[in-house]
Amino acid sequence: MGSSRLTISVRRARARFVPAALAPLAAALVLAGCSLAPKYERPQVPLAASFPDAQSVRSAQGRPAAADLAWKDFFGDERLRRLIGIALENNRDLRVAALNVEKAQAQFRVQRAAQFPTVNAALTSQRERPSSSQNYASIGIGITSYEIDFFGRIQSLKDAALAQYLSTEESRRTTQISLVASVVTAYLNLLADDELLRVTQETLKTREESFRLSKLKLDNGVSSELDLRQAEGLVEAARASLAQLQRQRSQDVNTLVLLLGQPALPADLPAGRTLAEQAELLAAVPAGLPSDLLQSRPDVRAAEQSLVAAHANIGAARAAFFPRVGLTASLGRASTSLSNLFDESTRAWTFIPQITLPIFDAGANQANLDVARANQGIAVAQYEKAVQTAFREVADALAGSATLGEQLRATEAQVRAAQASFNLSDLRYRNGVASYLDLLDAQRSLFTAQQSAVQIRLALLTNQITLYKALGGGWTAADDGNGAAAAAAAPAPAGS
Repeated sequence: MGSSRLTISVRRARARFVPAALAPLAAALVLAGCSLAPKYERPQVPLAASFPDAQSVRSAQGRPAAADLAWKDFFGDERLRRLIGIALENNRDLRVAALNVEKAQAQFRVQRAAQFPTVNAALTSQRERPSSSQNYASIGIGITSYEIDFFGRIQSLKDAALAQYLSTEESRRTTQISLVASVVTAYLNLLADDELLRVTQETLKTREESFRLSKLKLDNGVSSELDLRQAEGLVEAARASLAQLQRQRSQDVNTLVLLLGQPALPADLPAGRTLAEQAELLAAVPAGLPSDLLQSRPDVRAAEQSLVAAHANIGAARAAFFPRVGLTASLGRASTSLSNLFDESTRAWTFIPQITLPIFDAGANQANLDVARANQGIAVAQYEKAVQTAFREVADALAGSATLGEQLRATEAQVRAAQASFNLSDLRYRNGVASYLDLLDAQRSLFTAQQSAVQIRLALLTNQITLYKALGGGWTAADDGNGAAAAAAAPAPAGS
Protein backbone atom coordinates (compact mmCIF):
# COMPACT_ATOMS: atom_id res chain seq x y z
CA MET A 1 0.00 0.00 0.00
CA GLY A 2 1.47 3.35 -0.96
CA SER A 3 1.73 6.34 1.33
CA SER A 4 -0.37 9.45 0.92
CA ARG A 5 1.04 12.95 1.15
CA LEU A 6 -0.52 16.31 0.46
CA THR A 7 1.69 18.60 -1.60
CA ILE A 8 0.98 22.31 -1.78
CA SER A 9 3.06 24.37 -4.17
CA VAL A 10 2.91 27.97 -5.27
CA ARG A 11 4.48 29.04 -8.52
CA ARG A 12 5.32 32.57 -9.47
CA ALA A 13 7.10 33.35 -12.67
CA ARG A 14 8.14 36.20 -14.92
CA ALA A 15 7.49 39.13 -12.68
CA ARG A 16 9.76 41.90 -11.49
CA PHE A 17 12.30 40.48 -9.07
CA VAL A 18 11.75 42.39 -5.84
CA PRO A 19 12.99 41.81 -2.27
CA ALA A 20 9.44 40.99 -1.17
CA ALA A 21 9.67 37.79 -3.17
CA LEU A 22 12.36 36.57 -0.75
CA ALA A 23 10.24 37.14 2.35
CA PRO A 24 8.94 33.54 2.59
CA LEU A 25 12.47 32.20 2.20
CA ALA A 26 13.85 34.56 4.85
CA ALA A 27 11.11 33.60 7.30
CA ALA A 28 11.74 29.91 6.68
CA LEU A 29 15.45 30.28 7.31
CA VAL A 30 14.75 32.07 10.59
CA LEU A 31 12.42 29.31 11.77
CA ALA A 32 14.56 26.42 10.54
CA GLY A 33 16.80 24.36 12.82
CA CYS A 34 14.37 23.15 15.48
CA SER A 35 15.76 19.72 16.42
CA LEU A 36 13.51 16.88 17.55
CA ALA A 37 16.40 14.66 18.64
CA PRO A 38 16.42 13.70 22.34
CA LYS A 39 19.05 15.41 24.45
CA TYR A 40 22.13 13.22 24.72
CA GLU A 41 23.27 12.17 28.17
CA ARG A 42 26.09 9.69 28.71
CA PRO A 43 24.74 6.50 30.33
CA GLN A 44 25.87 5.94 33.88
CA VAL A 45 27.67 2.60 33.94
CA PRO A 46 28.35 1.34 37.48
CA LEU A 47 32.11 1.11 37.99
CA ALA A 48 34.26 0.49 41.04
CA ALA A 49 36.14 3.46 42.46
CA SER A 50 39.47 1.73 41.80
CA PHE A 51 40.84 -1.37 40.13
CA PRO A 52 41.50 -4.50 42.17
CA ASP A 53 45.22 -5.32 42.44
CA ALA A 54 46.09 -1.76 41.34
CA GLN A 55 48.92 -1.83 43.90
CA SER A 56 50.73 -4.30 41.64
CA VAL A 57 51.80 -1.35 39.45
CA ARG A 58 52.29 1.16 42.25
CA SER A 59 55.90 1.65 41.18
CA ALA A 60 54.57 3.31 38.03
CA GLN A 61 52.82 6.13 39.89
CA GLY A 62 53.85 9.53 38.62
CA ARG A 63 54.56 8.21 35.13
CA PRO A 64 52.44 9.11 32.08
CA ALA A 65 49.17 7.25 31.60
CA ALA A 66 49.15 4.48 29.01
CA ALA A 67 47.10 6.54 26.55
CA ASP A 68 49.70 9.33 26.85
CA LEU A 69 52.65 6.98 26.41
CA ALA A 70 53.55 6.51 22.74
CA TRP A 71 54.36 2.99 21.67
CA LYS A 72 57.86 4.10 20.66
CA ASP A 73 58.41 5.14 24.28
CA PHE A 74 56.84 2.02 25.78
CA PHE A 75 58.83 -0.52 23.77
CA GLY A 76 62.59 -0.21 24.15
CA ASP A 77 63.68 -2.96 21.73
CA GLU A 78 64.81 -1.23 18.52
CA ARG A 79 64.14 -4.35 16.45
CA LEU A 80 60.58 -4.49 17.78
CA ARG A 81 60.03 -0.79 17.06
CA ARG A 82 61.07 -1.36 13.46
CA LEU A 83 58.63 -4.24 13.10
CA ILE A 84 55.76 -2.19 14.53
CA GLY A 85 56.53 0.65 12.15
CA ILE A 86 56.47 -1.71 9.16
CA ALA A 87 53.14 -3.18 10.26
CA LEU A 88 51.56 0.26 10.65
CA GLU A 89 52.60 1.09 7.09
CA ASN A 90 51.55 -2.14 5.39
CA ASN A 91 48.95 -4.05 7.41
CA ARG A 92 45.77 -4.65 5.40
CA ASP A 93 43.38 -4.55 8.36
CA LEU A 94 44.67 -1.13 9.33
CA ARG A 95 44.42 0.00 5.71
CA VAL A 96 40.77 -1.08 5.60
CA ALA A 97 40.12 0.79 8.85
CA ALA A 98 41.70 3.94 7.41
CA LEU A 99 39.60 3.66 4.24
CA ASN A 100 36.49 3.22 6.38
CA VAL A 101 37.36 6.53 8.04
CA GLU A 102 37.66 8.20 4.65
CA LYS A 103 34.32 6.75 3.61
CA ALA A 104 32.60 7.92 6.80
CA GLN A 105 34.11 11.37 6.37
CA ALA A 106 32.79 11.56 2.81
CA GLN A 107 29.34 10.45 3.98
CA PHE A 108 29.38 13.20 6.57
CA ARG A 109 30.24 15.77 3.90
CA VAL A 110 27.29 14.51 1.83
CA GLN A 111 24.89 15.04 4.75
CA ARG A 112 26.40 18.42 5.58
CA ALA A 113 25.97 19.54 1.97
CA ALA A 114 22.24 18.80 2.22
CA GLN A 115 21.91 21.80 4.55
CA PHE A 116 22.74 24.17 1.71
CA PRO A 117 20.96 24.94 -1.55
CA THR A 118 22.19 23.37 -4.76
CA VAL A 119 22.76 26.13 -7.30
CA ASN A 120 23.02 25.23 -10.98
CA ALA A 121 23.54 27.29 -14.12
CA ALA A 122 21.90 26.44 -17.45
CA LEU A 123 21.96 27.73 -21.01
CA THR A 124 19.37 26.37 -23.46
CA SER A 125 18.47 27.07 -27.06
CA GLN A 126 15.38 25.41 -28.54
CA ARG A 127 13.89 25.41 -32.05
CA GLU A 128 10.48 23.91 -32.87
CA ARG A 129 8.43 23.62 -36.03
CA PRO A 130 4.99 22.13 -35.40
CA SER A 131 3.36 24.44 -38.02
CA SER A 132 5.70 27.38 -38.07
CA SER A 133 9.21 27.79 -36.80
CA GLN A 134 9.64 28.85 -33.14
CA ASN A 135 12.86 29.70 -31.34
CA TYR A 136 13.43 29.80 -27.59
CA ALA A 137 16.60 30.56 -25.64
CA SER A 138 17.24 30.95 -21.92
CA ILE A 139 20.09 31.36 -19.48
CA GLY A 140 20.03 31.48 -15.71
CA ILE A 141 20.95 30.07 -12.34
CA GLY A 142 18.60 28.23 -10.05
CA ILE A 143 18.09 26.53 -6.71
CA THR A 144 16.77 23.01 -7.22
CA SER A 145 14.68 21.27 -4.54
CA TYR A 146 16.21 22.90 -1.47
CA GLU A 147 14.60 21.57 1.72
CA ILE A 148 14.20 24.16 4.46
CA ASP A 149 14.99 22.29 7.67
CA PHE A 150 12.10 23.44 9.88
CA PHE A 151 12.14 20.41 12.19
CA GLY A 152 15.83 19.52 12.16
CA ARG A 153 15.61 16.41 9.97
CA ILE A 154 18.65 17.31 7.88
CA GLN A 155 20.53 18.59 10.95
CA SER A 156 19.85 15.29 12.74
CA LEU A 157 21.07 13.30 9.75
CA LYS A 158 24.20 15.45 9.65
CA ASP A 159 24.78 14.95 13.38
CA ALA A 160 24.37 11.19 12.94
CA ALA A 161 26.85 11.17 10.06
CA LEU A 162 29.34 13.20 12.12
CA ALA A 163 29.03 10.81 15.06
CA GLN A 164 29.48 7.81 12.78
CA TYR A 165 32.57 9.42 11.30
CA LEU A 166 34.03 9.99 14.77
CA SER A 167 33.11 6.43 15.75
CA THR A 168 34.87 5.09 12.68
CA GLU A 169 37.97 7.13 13.51
CA GLU A 170 38.00 5.69 17.03
CA SER A 171 37.56 2.20 15.56
CA ARG A 172 40.63 2.82 13.42
CA ARG A 173 42.58 3.68 16.56
CA THR A 174 41.27 0.50 18.18
CA THR A 175 42.48 -1.48 15.18
CA GLN A 176 45.89 0.14 15.49
CA ILE A 177 46.12 -0.68 19.19
CA SER A 178 45.23 -4.31 18.45
CA LEU A 179 47.75 -4.42 15.61
CA VAL A 180 50.58 -3.08 17.78
CA ALA A 181 49.75 -5.59 20.52
CA SER A 182 49.52 -8.44 17.99
CA VAL A 183 52.91 -7.59 16.47
CA VAL A 184 54.52 -7.45 19.91
CA THR A 185 52.89 -10.72 20.96
CA ALA A 186 54.05 -12.46 17.78
CA TYR A 187 57.56 -11.09 18.30
CA LEU A 188 57.66 -12.30 21.90
CA ASN A 189 56.39 -15.71 20.80
CA LEU A 190 59.33 -15.91 18.40
CA LEU A 191 61.75 -15.03 21.18
CA ALA A 192 60.14 -17.69 23.37
CA ASP A 193 60.44 -20.20 20.52
CA ASP A 194 64.15 -19.40 20.23
CA GLU A 195 64.62 -19.80 23.98
CA LEU A 196 62.74 -23.11 24.03
CA LEU A 197 64.74 -24.32 21.04
CA ARG A 198 67.96 -23.51 22.89
CA VAL A 199 66.78 -25.34 26.01
CA THR A 200 65.62 -28.34 23.97
CA GLN A 201 68.87 -28.51 22.00
CA GLU A 202 70.88 -28.44 25.23
CA THR A 203 68.60 -31.12 26.69
CA LEU A 204 69.01 -33.26 23.57
CA LYS A 205 72.79 -32.90 23.80
CA THR A 206 72.74 -33.91 27.47
CA ARG A 207 70.49 -36.90 26.80
CA GLU A 208 72.64 -38.05 23.90
CA GLU A 209 75.62 -37.96 26.25
CA SER A 210 73.66 -39.97 28.82
CA PHE A 211 72.70 -42.47 26.11
CA ARG A 212 76.36 -42.79 25.07
CA LEU A 213 77.36 -43.36 28.69
CA SER A 214 74.59 -45.96 29.19
CA LYS A 215 75.71 -47.85 26.09
CA LEU A 216 79.30 -47.78 27.31
CA LYS A 217 78.22 -49.14 30.70
CA LEU A 218 76.14 -51.85 29.03
CA ASP A 219 79.10 -52.87 26.90
CA ASN A 220 81.19 -53.14 30.07
CA GLY A 221 78.53 -55.11 31.90
CA VAL A 222 77.81 -52.53 34.59
CA SER A 223 74.40 -51.45 33.27
CA SER A 224 71.23 -53.10 31.99
CA GLU A 225 69.47 -53.09 28.64
CA LEU A 226 66.57 -51.32 30.38
CA ASP A 227 68.74 -48.32 31.25
CA LEU A 228 69.91 -48.09 27.65
CA ARG A 229 66.39 -48.20 26.22
CA GLN A 230 65.19 -45.58 28.71
CA ALA A 231 68.05 -43.32 27.69
CA GLU A 232 67.23 -43.92 24.03
CA GLY A 233 63.57 -43.03 24.66
CA LEU A 234 64.57 -39.74 26.27
CA VAL A 235 66.76 -38.88 23.29
CA GLU A 236 63.93 -39.49 20.84
CA ALA A 237 61.48 -37.53 23.01
CA ALA A 238 63.84 -34.55 22.93
CA ARG A 239 64.15 -34.86 19.16
CA ALA A 240 60.35 -34.91 18.83
CA SER A 241 60.08 -31.80 21.01
CA LEU A 242 62.74 -30.12 18.89
CA ALA A 243 60.84 -30.86 15.66
CA GLN A 244 57.60 -29.58 17.20
CA LEU A 245 59.27 -26.35 18.29
CA GLN A 246 60.82 -25.83 14.87
CA ARG A 247 57.38 -26.19 13.30
CA GLN A 248 55.88 -23.83 15.86
CA ARG A 249 58.57 -21.25 15.18
CA SER A 250 57.93 -21.38 11.44
CA GLN A 251 54.22 -20.84 12.07
CA ASP A 252 54.94 -17.92 14.40
CA VAL A 253 57.15 -16.36 11.73
CA ASN A 254 54.26 -16.69 9.27
CA THR A 255 51.95 -14.97 11.77
CA LEU A 256 54.35 -12.06 12.16
CA VAL A 257 54.88 -11.77 8.40
CA LEU A 258 51.11 -11.57 7.88
CA LEU A 259 50.85 -8.78 10.44
CA LEU A 260 53.67 -6.90 8.73
CA GLY A 261 51.91 -7.12 5.37
CA GLN A 262 55.12 -8.22 3.65
CA PRO A 263 56.17 -11.47 1.94
CA ALA A 264 58.99 -12.11 4.43
CA LEU A 265 60.74 -10.66 7.44
CA PRO A 266 63.06 -7.79 6.44
CA ALA A 267 66.69 -8.82 6.21
CA ASP A 268 68.06 -5.52 7.51
CA LEU A 269 66.44 -5.54 10.94
CA PRO A 270 68.57 -4.19 13.79
CA ALA A 271 69.78 -6.56 16.48
CA GLY A 272 67.13 -7.51 19.02
CA ARG A 273 67.15 -8.51 22.67
CA THR A 274 66.47 -11.88 24.28
CA LEU A 275 63.22 -12.77 25.99
CA ALA A 276 64.81 -12.36 29.42
CA GLU A 277 65.95 -8.82 28.55
CA GLN A 278 62.55 -7.63 27.33
CA ALA A 279 61.13 -6.95 30.79
CA GLU A 280 63.72 -4.23 31.35
CA LEU A 281 62.81 -2.60 28.01
CA LEU A 282 59.10 -2.07 28.74
CA ALA A 283 58.08 1.18 30.41
CA ALA A 284 55.90 0.99 33.51
CA VAL A 285 52.41 2.51 33.36
CA PRO A 286 50.04 3.41 36.22
CA ALA A 287 46.65 1.71 36.35
CA GLY A 288 44.76 4.97 36.87
CA LEU A 289 41.05 5.03 37.74
CA PRO A 290 38.21 3.08 36.09
CA SER A 291 36.58 6.34 35.02
CA ASP A 292 39.69 7.14 32.95
CA LEU A 293 38.73 4.34 30.57
CA LEU A 294 35.86 6.47 29.22
CA GLN A 295 38.44 8.78 27.63
CA SER A 296 41.51 6.57 27.20
CA ARG A 297 39.96 3.62 25.35
CA PRO A 298 39.16 4.26 21.67
CA ASP A 299 36.71 1.36 21.57
CA VAL A 300 34.70 2.93 24.41
CA ARG A 301 34.71 6.29 22.64
CA ALA A 302 33.64 4.57 19.41
CA ALA A 303 30.71 2.94 21.19
CA GLU A 304 29.69 6.30 22.65
CA GLN A 305 29.77 8.00 19.25
CA SER A 306 27.58 5.22 17.85
CA LEU A 307 25.16 5.97 20.68
CA VAL A 308 25.23 9.67 19.79
CA ALA A 309 24.41 8.75 16.18
CA ALA A 310 21.47 6.66 17.36
CA HIS A 311 20.12 9.66 19.30
CA ALA A 312 20.38 11.85 16.22
CA ASN A 313 18.60 9.27 14.06
CA ILE A 314 15.64 9.44 16.44
CA GLY A 315 15.41 13.16 15.69
CA ALA A 316 15.36 12.46 11.96
CA ALA A 317 12.67 9.80 12.41
CA ARG A 318 10.51 12.17 14.49
CA ALA A 319 10.85 14.92 11.89
CA ALA A 320 9.30 12.62 9.27
CA PHE A 321 5.91 13.13 10.97
CA PHE A 322 5.98 16.85 10.20
CA PRO A 323 5.65 18.79 6.94
CA ARG A 324 8.62 19.27 4.66
CA VAL A 325 9.12 22.66 3.06
CA GLY A 326 11.01 22.71 -0.20
CA LEU A 327 12.04 25.51 -2.49
CA THR A 328 12.85 25.70 -6.18
CA ALA A 329 13.84 29.06 -7.62
CA SER A 330 15.63 30.46 -10.62
CA LEU A 331 16.80 33.80 -11.96
CA GLY A 332 17.90 34.53 -15.51
CA ARG A 333 16.78 35.59 -18.96
CA ALA A 334 14.50 34.08 -21.60
CA SER A 335 13.85 35.13 -25.18
CA THR A 336 12.49 33.84 -28.48
CA SER A 337 15.73 34.86 -30.09
CA LEU A 338 19.24 34.09 -29.00
CA SER A 339 20.43 37.44 -30.36
CA ASN A 340 18.36 39.55 -27.95
CA LEU A 341 18.68 37.19 -24.96
CA PHE A 342 20.37 39.86 -22.87
CA ASP A 343 17.93 42.69 -23.60
CA GLU A 344 16.36 44.47 -20.63
CA SER A 345 12.94 43.00 -21.35
CA THR A 346 14.11 39.34 -21.21
CA ARG A 347 14.65 39.09 -17.46
CA ALA A 348 12.79 36.18 -15.86
CA TRP A 349 12.54 34.42 -12.52
CA THR A 350 10.61 31.64 -10.84
CA PHE A 351 9.88 31.05 -7.17
CA ILE A 352 8.21 27.73 -6.24
CA PRO A 353 7.86 26.99 -2.52
CA GLN A 354 6.40 23.56 -1.78
CA ILE A 355 4.94 22.09 1.39
CA THR A 356 4.52 18.32 1.66
CA LEU A 357 2.27 17.02 4.44
CA PRO A 358 2.26 13.33 5.47
CA ILE A 359 -1.36 12.11 5.61
CA PHE A 360 -1.30 8.33 5.39
CA ASP A 361 1.74 6.04 5.21
CA ALA A 362 0.37 2.77 6.66
CA GLY A 363 2.51 3.24 9.79
CA ALA A 364 5.84 3.52 7.96
CA ASN A 365 6.95 6.65 9.83
CA GLN A 366 6.04 5.11 13.18
CA ALA A 367 7.89 1.93 12.26
CA ASN A 368 10.97 3.94 11.32
CA LEU A 369 10.78 5.74 14.67
CA ASP A 370 10.48 2.39 16.47
CA VAL A 371 13.54 1.14 14.59
CA ALA A 372 15.49 4.26 15.60
CA ARG A 373 14.50 3.82 19.25
CA ALA A 374 15.45 0.13 19.17
CA ASN A 375 18.82 1.03 17.64
CA GLN A 376 19.31 3.54 20.44
CA GLY A 377 18.63 0.84 23.03
CA ILE A 378 21.08 -1.47 21.29
CA ALA A 379 23.70 1.29 21.23
CA VAL A 380 23.22 1.90 24.98
CA ALA A 381 23.75 -1.79 25.71
CA GLN A 382 26.81 -1.92 23.45
CA TYR A 383 28.29 1.14 25.15
CA GLU A 384 27.73 -0.33 28.61
CA LYS A 385 29.28 -3.62 27.50
CA ALA A 386 32.29 -1.78 26.05
CA VAL A 387 32.88 -0.02 29.38
CA GLN A 388 32.44 -3.21 31.40
CA THR A 389 34.69 -5.17 29.05
CA ALA A 390 37.37 -2.50 29.33
CA PHE A 391 37.18 -2.66 33.14
CA ARG A 392 37.45 -6.46 33.12
CA GLU A 393 40.43 -6.46 30.74
CA VAL A 394 42.33 -4.02 32.95
CA ALA A 395 41.40 -5.94 36.10
CA ASP A 396 42.54 -9.24 34.56
CA ALA A 397 45.86 -7.72 33.50
CA LEU A 398 46.40 -6.24 36.96
CA ALA A 399 45.68 -9.63 38.50
CA GLY A 400 48.35 -11.07 36.23
CA SER A 401 50.80 -8.36 37.27
CA ALA A 402 50.14 -9.18 40.91
CA THR A 403 50.95 -12.90 40.57
CA LEU A 404 53.05 -13.63 37.47
CA GLY A 405 56.16 -11.92 38.83
CA GLU A 406 56.15 -14.05 41.96
CA GLN A 407 55.38 -17.15 39.88
CA LEU A 408 58.39 -16.44 37.65
CA ARG A 409 60.70 -15.95 40.64
CA ALA A 410 59.55 -19.26 42.11
CA THR A 411 59.98 -21.06 38.80
CA GLU A 412 63.49 -19.65 38.30
CA ALA A 413 64.38 -20.91 41.78
CA GLN A 414 62.93 -24.27 40.77
CA VAL A 415 65.18 -24.30 37.68
CA ARG A 416 68.25 -23.64 39.84
CA ALA A 417 67.27 -26.43 42.21
CA ALA A 418 66.54 -28.82 39.34
CA GLN A 419 69.88 -27.97 37.72
CA ALA A 420 71.73 -28.69 40.96
CA SER A 421 69.79 -31.93 41.39
CA PHE A 422 70.64 -33.01 37.84
CA ASN A 423 74.32 -32.18 38.25
CA LEU A 424 74.46 -34.23 41.45
CA SER A 425 72.51 -37.16 39.97
CA ASP A 426 74.70 -37.18 36.87
CA LEU A 427 77.85 -37.22 38.99
CA ARG A 428 76.50 -40.02 41.21
CA TYR A 429 75.42 -42.05 38.18
CA ARG A 430 78.80 -41.70 36.50
CA ASN A 431 80.44 -42.97 39.69
CA GLY A 432 78.01 -45.86 40.02
CA VAL A 433 76.41 -44.56 43.21
CA ALA A 434 72.95 -43.66 41.85
CA SER A 435 70.68 -45.59 39.50
CA TYR A 436 69.80 -44.44 36.03
CA LEU A 437 66.23 -43.91 37.25
CA ASP A 438 67.48 -41.13 39.55
CA LEU A 439 69.26 -39.48 36.62
CA LEU A 440 66.17 -39.91 34.45
CA ASP A 441 63.93 -38.15 36.97
CA ALA A 442 66.45 -35.32 37.37
CA GLN A 443 66.66 -34.80 33.60
CA ARG A 444 62.89 -34.68 33.24
CA SER A 445 62.47 -32.28 36.16
CA LEU A 446 65.11 -29.91 34.81
CA PHE A 447 63.67 -29.88 31.29
CA THR A 448 60.13 -29.29 32.59
CA ALA A 449 61.27 -26.48 34.91
CA GLN A 450 63.23 -24.79 32.11
CA GLN A 451 60.23 -24.95 29.78
CA SER A 452 57.95 -23.57 32.50
CA ALA A 453 60.31 -20.67 33.15
CA VAL A 454 60.26 -19.66 29.49
CA GLN A 455 56.46 -19.94 29.29
CA ILE A 456 55.90 -17.92 32.47
CA ARG A 457 58.38 -15.26 31.37
CA LEU A 458 56.44 -15.04 28.09
CA ALA A 459 53.14 -14.83 30.00
CA LEU A 460 54.51 -12.03 32.20
CA LEU A 461 55.64 -9.98 29.20
CA THR A 462 52.41 -10.64 27.31
CA ASN A 463 50.46 -9.53 30.37
CA GLN A 464 52.36 -6.22 30.41
CA ILE A 465 51.45 -5.71 26.75
CA THR A 466 47.83 -6.58 27.52
CA LEU A 467 47.75 -4.04 30.36
CA TYR A 468 49.20 -1.33 28.12
CA LYS A 469 46.60 -2.13 25.46
CA ALA A 470 43.72 -2.39 27.95
CA LEU A 471 44.56 1.06 29.34
CA GLY A 472 44.31 2.57 25.86
CA GLY A 473 47.98 2.70 24.90
CA GLY A 474 49.43 2.02 21.49
CA TRP A 475 47.69 4.37 19.06
CA THR A 476 50.25 7.17 19.10
CA ALA A 477 53.90 7.28 18.08
CA ALA A 478 56.51 9.50 19.70
CA ASP A 479 55.91 12.28 17.17
CA ASP A 480 52.11 12.07 17.22
CA GLY A 481 51.58 14.13 20.33
CA ASN A 482 49.82 13.30 23.54
CA GLY A 483 47.32 10.45 23.34
CA ALA A 484 44.85 11.44 26.02
CA ALA A 485 45.28 15.09 25.16
CA ALA A 486 44.44 14.35 21.56
CA ALA A 487 41.37 12.43 22.67
CA ALA A 488 40.27 15.27 24.90
CA ALA A 489 40.73 17.73 22.06
CA ALA A 490 38.62 15.65 19.70
CA PRO A 491 35.10 16.91 18.89
CA ALA A 492 32.64 16.34 21.69
CA PRO A 493 29.77 13.91 21.14
CA ALA A 494 27.53 15.38 18.48
CA GLY A 495 24.50 15.30 20.68
CA SER A 496 26.06 16.88 23.74
